[in-house]
Amino acid sequence: MIKRWGSVQLAVLTSVLGGAIAMDALPVVAQETGHDESLATTDGSTEQPNVEGADISLASKSLHPVDEIASLDDLEQPTTTVEAWMAQIEATLTQITGVRVQETEAGLQVVLEAAGGELATPTTSVSRDALILEIPNAILAGEAFEQFEPTEGIALVQVSALSGDRVQVVITGVDAVPEVAVSSDAAGLILSVVPGVAQAGEADDAIQIVVTGEVDEGYNPSSASTATRTDTPLRDIPQSIQVVPREVIEDQRVTRVGEALQNVSGVNDSGLFSNYLDSIFLRGFRTDSGRNFFRDGVRLNNYFLGFGAEDLANLERVEVLKGPASVLYGAVEPGGVINFVTEAPLSEPAYLLTASVGSYSSYRGEIDLTGPLNEEGTVLYRLNGVYDNSGSFRDFVDSERIAIAPTLAIEFSPRTSLRIDGNFSRLETLPDSGIPAVGDRPADVPRNRSINEPFSNFVSEDLGVGYTLEHEFNDNWSFRNIFRYQSFRVPEFLSPLVRSLDEATGELERVAYSQRVNADSYSAQADFIGEFTTGSVQHRLLLGADFNYTRQDRRFLSFGAGIPYPSINIFNPVYANQRYDTPTTFFRDDEFISYGFYIQDQITLTPQLQLLIGGRYDIFDQERTFGDVEPRERIFSQTDSAFTPRLGIVYQPSDTVALYASYANSFLPSGANRRNPDNSNFEPTTGTQYEIGVKTDFLDGRLSATLAGFILERQNVVTQDPNNPGFSISTGEQTSQGIELDIAGEILPGWNIIASATYLDARVTEDNTIPEGNRLTNAAETSASLWTTYRIQSGDLEGLGFGLGLYYVGDREGDLANSFTLPSYVRTDAAVYYERDNWQAALNIRNLFDTTYFLGSTGSRTSGINFGEPLTVVGSFSIEF
Repeated sequence: MIKRWGSVQLAVLTSVLGGAIAMDALPVVAQETGHDESLATTDGSTEQPNVEGADISLASKSLHPVDEIASLDDLEQPTTTVEAWMAQIEATLTQITGVRVQETEAGLQVVLEAAGGELATPTTSVSRDALILEIPNAILAGEAFEQFEPTEGIALVQVSALSGDRVQVVITGVDAVPEVAVSSDAAGLILSVVPGVAQAGEADDAIQIVVTGEVDEGYNPSSASTATRTDTPLRDIPQSIQVVPREVIEDQRVTRVGEALQNVSGVNDSGLFSNYLDSIFLRGFRTDSGRNFFRDGVRLNNYFLGFGAEDLANLERVEVLKGPASVLYGAVEPGGVINFVTEAPLSEPAYLLTASVGSYSSYRGEIDLTGPLNEEGTVLYRLNGVYDNSGSFRDFVDSERIAIAPTLAIEFSPRTSLRIDGNFSRLETLPDSGIPAVGDRPADVPRNRSINEPFSNFVSEDLGVGYTLEHEFNDNWSFRNIFRYQSFRVPEFLSPLVRSLDEATGELERVAYSQRVNADSYSAQADFIGEFTTGSVQHRLLLGADFNYTRQDRRFLSFGAGIPYPSINIFNPVYANQRYDTPTTFFRDDEFISYGFYIQDQITLTPQLQLLIGGRYDIFDQERTFGDVEPRERIFSQTDSAFTPRLGIVYQPSDTVALYASYANSFLPSGANRRNPDNSNFEPTTGTQYEIGVKTDFLDGRLSATLAGFILERQNVVTQDPNNPGFSISTGEQTSQGIELDIAGEILPGWNIIASATYLDARVTEDNTIPEGNRLTNAAETSASLWTTYRIQSGDLEGLGFGLGLYYVGDREGDLANSFTLPSYVRTDAAVYYERDNWQAALNIRNLFDTTYFLGSTGSRTSGINFGEPLTVVGSFSIEF
């Protein structure tokens, strides 16, 4: 996201990102980074501007007029039924049944048509060029109203419902605050509007109308699309979903997925080959980039590739949906899905350059360019680029990444839009395989020690291109079509592999290993979204289908016992440094084809009660060929199908509290790496989750919290066959249950916070070789995080800010056998910022007290235990033109 230091902007969501979003349902937000964003009222007090979602209806606003009744005596008549009582309460409010905007000689008139009584005189406040009127004791009987540029000098007229039985009218001037005269007649309330006149010197402070893909809501986003494939308020989703917004990513100056997700409960970054592979544990279950990672709702890479590390340079936010998600995403692990939402083009030109330098000779540069390509503003572009050259505290481990991500958005009409996205990245690094365990702890070796050879190398090239086409048939029905092609190449993966460890002597036996990979993936998705009513019940229906075809070709230097390579001693390493260039001789080709058909209905029974019902049917085919000569032998073929349902309910007893409960399933077919003694296919691994929770808002919606409790079972886990060594059977079960708390938002103007706490009991509950009751790998029983920033809002020190982070992770088992333990740790981070006009400087310090700790383990005793980084300092400078 491009920050706009020293300028004020009004962000308006358009159909660039979603043609399915009506132009008459767009939100408005005034933002000024580094300044007090509260609105000055007529009595001198302040209040925060209201930001509503893009899809606002009376049903979704959860109006609660009962909050206005102090006691039953306030009602005109006593009642004996809840229905009659609520009817009487509704009768005390005035409904706004329609909004009309018409030009006049002086400007325009906004007529609010009323039914059921007279509208009260509104209170007014001003925010830059926007005049805000609030009408008490009123409700909006229908969707929010918005009209752009109704007359010269007026940029926007917006009418929307607020909590507490209020209706807000926002009239935004182009150059100055409009003037308004309020009167009433039999039709309702009449607002006579005259455009304001800009004063000399005000031009630099004028609000700009910016068309953007997302409204910047700071640390507390109000909606997400990952859980429903529709833009749904977070409090209306009957499942725990957490969002790490762009502002947090920038404040922490993080570049890796695991670093960003340290702010989310129930998440653990294993650190597995962290320089070229993202491996995250969600609610105790491993979630790799090839299975549960998505970009803008489309699966990244492919199902079983096992490579890929995302850079965060062009992301608007990261959304984490906890628990099974197969109903919308097909074959996934049960812990949850991680969706990367990319930045959208803006209609106003903006150019941001960022440079950073850090410990271990690391430096990084980013560009973010955006704006219109034609005078009408119907063709927009965005270009993100990054160059990263990073050293490491680990011996020989450094990396170089180049990435570029162009985006083009075309608005053919107010109801039809096309977005074309592309990305390319190239990464070259030395793979870090961590350290082994000795006894019941990680080996006692220095943090910098690497057991890889200095010549080891990993090179990858990732290319993606696709489009999103959206069209509205009318105000109620829309269509969305997504297509994406992805190519992933590993021209070189060269590194000896560990075979065994003599723990008494520290001698590691190794074999030579190299691999080359070519993978191509094609994904297509089509959705129909409709809104309709059946009697008094409102529906938002999603009908969809998706398709994925992936082919990957791998070439290996050796298989089985492998080609011996000189051993190394972990306590006194002498590196062989013998590079091998033996041609690859073994070939393995995999093909995956999947079809999915799904339906989902978001049902609003009453303003307080909502249901979410969904189901999906999947067909999944896979095939493997293997050998060193053509034609290669087909050694594996399997077809699986599954139906996965989801059911959820949300009850909102007040405007600030939502209670929810949900049930969800997941499935993931077993791959070709497992062999059944009778050569039969394994049943897919399935997941079942029961979850309850409460979502609350505090401080007039600036601060939000989610408290969730869950029981999550993973069935049909493939385990070792005790009667046939080298074979497996599908009888295992693993269970994860716990409580999670997430808090995010703004406590006071300039004071932001994002925090989490987790209690997790994740264990083996059925297995043939692993003792029942053993804890799952990397699943800490307790963990917590806190990140908070404060920026001075006025005075001589305005623009100066500070950040503090505390991260605690309890003891974790390093493998399923629970043969060794990773000790608990507390890490402290800090930051200092200074913003002025169009630039910002920052200093971020990670692991302030240089604590020695371990991120996680691959689940093996012989390698894969990964150190966390020691004291690290990163300085950055950003400037916008």
